[in-house]
Amino acid sequence: MFSTTCKYAIRAMLYLAINTSEEKKVGVDEIATALNVPKHFLAKILQQLTKYELATSSKGRNGGFYLTKENSNGTLLPIIEAIEGPNIFSGCILGLPECSGENPCSLHNQALNYRNGLLETLGTESIADTASRINEFNLKL
Repeated sequence: MFSTTCKYAIRAMLYLAINTSEEKKVGVDEIATALNVPKHFLAKILQQLTKYELATSSKGRNGGFYLTKENSNGTLLPIIEAIEGPNIFSGCILGLPECSGENPCSLHNQALNYRNGLLETLGTESIADTASRINEFNLKL
């Protein structure tokens, strides 16, 4: 459903939520190694996330990426929208250009409930809550 870029962005944000604080920052190398993702690709993703103020970075000897409390309390939805665009959930599931409630495709109504449920979850689930579950149940990242 989501692009590889988006999946990497979500995983990177969760990694930051679990492993960083304003006092403890991590570099791209560490994140890329831990998540087994290409370093240069991840660096571009992290730049985009900091541009949208979803993650924070600092330069210098003790620099790196981290999440502030405000970043951690944010939901997953802005991460997806920053990478995929704000209309990711409004397009037709079949890719038809003119699909709507008034002019539905064959899957419009079935997909609508799924889409609305997913939007609700992504719009209410905080990064911190997801990270906490990963730690509590030893889930994969």
